[in-house]
Amino acid sequence: MPEAVPVISDTQAPYEMSNTWWWLSIVLLILALMPGMSQQAALTESDYYTAGVVEFQQSILSLSSWSDSLAGYVEIINSENASATDIIVFPESTLNSAGSTTFVPNPEDQINPCLIDPNATLYEEFLVTLSCAARNASKYVVINLTEKQKCEDVPEDTRPCASNGLNVFNTNVVFDRQGVVVSRYRKVHLYGEAKNSTFLPELSTFETDFGVTFGHFICFDILFYTPAHQLIVEQGITDFVYPAMWFSQLPFLTAVQTQQGWAYANDVNLLASGASRPSIGNSGSGIYHGRSGPLISVMRQDSGQRAIYVAQVPKYTRTRSQPQRVRRSAAEIQSRQVASSSSFYMKRDYLENYESEVLQLDAGTSGAINRTICQGSFCCNFDLAWRSLGTSAENGSYYSYRLGAYDGWRNENNVDANYIRNCALFTCSGDSIDDCGKLLPTEGELQQSRVTFTRLEIAVIYPESREFLLFPDTLLDSLLPLEPSQFEWSQRKPTEDSYVQEVRFGLKESQEVSNLLTFAIYGNYYDNECTFGVGTAEEQLTCGYRSGSARLRILGGWLALPLIILAVARIG
Repeated sequence: MPEAVPVISDTQAPYEMSNTWWWLSIVLLILALMPGMSQQAALTESDYYTAGVVEFQQSILSLSSWSDSLAGYVEIINSENASATDIIVFPESTLNSAGSTTFVPNPEDQINPCLIDPNATLYEEFLVTLSCAARNASKYVVINLTEKQKCEDVPEDTRPCASNGLNVFNTNVVFDRQGVVVSRYRKVHLYGEAKNSTFLPELSTFETDFGVTFGHFICFDILFYTPAHQLIVEQGITDFVYPAMWFSQLPFLTAVQTQQGWAYANDVNLLASGASRPSIGNSGSGIYHGRSGPLISVMRQDSGQRAIYVAQVPKYTRTRSQPQRVRRSAAEIQSRQVASSSSFYMKRDYLENYESEVLQLDAGTSGAINRTICQGSFCCNFDLAWRSLGTSAENGSYYSYRLGAYDGWRNENNVDANYIRNCALFTCSGDSIDDCGKLLPTEGELQQSRVTFTRLEIAVIYPESREFLLFPDTLLDSLLPLEPSQFEWSQRKPTEDSYVQEVRFGLKESQEVSNLLTFAIYGNYYDNECTFGVGTAEEQLTCGYRSGSARLRILGGWLALPLIILAVARIG
């Protein structure tokens, strides 16, 4: 009997055909996605990513209109120099102002302003345009802007609202390669800005398709535990984007000096982008790979610029990789510039509050000194040697030097304060402490060094604290810091159960430096809460310091012997 042949009814045939086409569509879709999937896998597996930070000068016209800045942003995103980048970071406060605020999508909603609002009816035109620019260039783009938010959208915030019903924030916005808003951060520590802070401080991060999770914060935030340091301690973040409009301050807090010190101490990648107007104290951008130092950095001393600086950034692994330095093009290599008061406006620290003394540098002679300077129970030991350069140009200008110690609050007015313990060698333009923390008025051949330092070492016993950060703080007269290859840094506990850190910071034995403005250990104790030796016996015990009362009473005298030992033992 012949084998039965299955019969397909009229109603079954379309089903079988559609089922076939469904599977064919899936196969075609997978084939179409494979190049993108393989590309993403390659990005994730690569041991580095390519980043660009933008040094950006906002024109005077842009202060009242965003159109000129927007055009500059888009030009940089589409530029040949930016073509290899995975992520681009723009600086703080160079896009819009309080007169042109915009709503910003909640990142949880995964909104793409370029696609859902092409006519810019929900968001301002510059936000939509930059979403499209990120999408068209297929790059992560980080911008900083002035944001508005309806107070009624935050019912838990019971603070008084402005009469127009709006909060105004200093905000970072991150677009992914498709133009989607994937992260938003609102500045916590405002620097004299007529803007709002959030009801609770924000901790903001975002993941990328190249396998790196970034944290972000803004400008003045870098000097505080929340959110900058907190993201490292509590979430283990190793990479950061950092828009800034930094107002540099001598001798300890110029822009690149601070950026490099923070990245070094925390051993993290930092992508720092700075506003560029040296005449009012703004410049300073760089890409830093932790203890390896800057991959690229810049401090402009002219009228400012609009430019992107690009580097390949090694990803952090458990073994903490070494940097793969990029070769700079000839156009990027510039002759060394010496800063003067006419080339860069500088703010000045309150150095009158330091315990300090003049370093005697007799003309034409070499010398050495070992000196301990204390303010209260906080002591700094300095071990220095120098060689005279014998320069005596007619009408030449020279820096003098002081040694100083400080244990107290930064008393800058009308901004959040942080507690510091600093040990420093710093320059002065004259004999008085009032002359310190200032650039010389002349530059070039008229500005000369009298000595070259052949040995520089600072030894300190620092008390531990619940939240604190110690970092090497240096500055040359080019307004750039020493590179990590030029110095040695040691920080350790003398015993496992002690509540102090022995810190030694010095030039490498083979190094000499003649153009030095600052050589210091910057001890940032944030709010100084739960610091060993500070407070009552009960408070010390509450903070976990055993036998705190006894150690508190003898802390001042107890520091003397370790300092003597540190002074004798050179950094190995």
